[in-house]
Amino acid sequence: MMRLEDLQLFVQAADAGNFSRVARQLNITPAFVSGAILRLEKSLGVRLFIRNTRNQRLSDEGARYLPHARLMITAMQQGEQSLRAAESSLRGTLRLSAPSDFGRNLLLPWLDEFLAQHPQLTVQLRISDRSVDLVSEPLDVAIRYGQLSDSSLVAWALAPEIRRTLCAAPDWLLRHTPPRNPEDLMEHNCLGYVWREQAYQRWRFLLPDGEKVVSVRGDRFSDDADVVRRWALSGQGLVYKSRLDLLPDIMAGRLVELFPPEWGEPAPLQLVAAHRAQLTPAVQQLKNWLQQQCAQLLHSENQGMD
Repeated sequence: MMRLEDLQLFVQAADAGNFSRVARQLNITPAFVSGAILRLEKSLGVRLFIRNTRNQRLSDEGARYLPHARLMITAMQQGEQSLRAAESSLRGTLRLSAPSDFGRNLLLPWLDEFLAQHPQLTVQLRISDRSVDLVSEPLDVAIRYGQLSDSSLVAWALAPEIRRTLCAAPDWLLRHTPPRNPEDLMEHNCLGYVWREQAYQRWRFLLPDGEKVVSVRGDRFSDDADVVRRWALSGQGLVYKSRLDLLPDIMAGRLVELFPPEWGEPAPLQLVAAHRAQLTPAVQQLKNWLQQQCAQLLHSENQGMD
């Protein structure tokens, strides 16, 4: 197996033109240098130097190999520096905000794995469906659903193709006739979500013949999206929210989708920051990790359908 140390000694010997000179520069013996060159020659199957009793010079093969050896040493050094930089950067505290349902039920186990990979990193997690002010509050990044309303923020897509989906529990379906179109929702108990002190009761759908918005009614409202999902699981009514949040329940049969997924309103999941400078190595690694976990979750659904 080729050693980096042997490769480095070969380049240094080629530059110096003499094994003894390299040995003096590095405070090692000429025999050590010679042994390194012999190992490299054996590994490559060629002679790199023409030797005699007075000096050594590069062979034709050695001269051809020298620029490649320099590139390999540079690449190895850059790779080591990159690993050390990434390791050293994933220290300190990463302050993160996430929506309630996604944060509790998907993000928490994903963060456990992420922190196990980066034990020098500390995460401060805020679970809230409130739209936090990333400029004034002590947060590095936030995970959000939907399109940005503030154009001054920057966002990186985590799951860009996600939509909302309409679901109900099997128990609810035993007691009610499922809706066939958005207009039917006005006759059903729709579980409401409160955001910025306003109940989200206008549900938007994208049908093949165009957009449809219906005003729904229900007997339960919460500003915590996880609570709304739990109500749906217990058979209290219909829920309309991010399909990513509901996917584990759909796959397990705890919830049933009532409309085609493509009818749902787009609700992309994004990692948001106040400015691009906040894409630190730790945030970059977290972004990559979350993109990977979202993709694996969606892929697991596709595998289950095969």
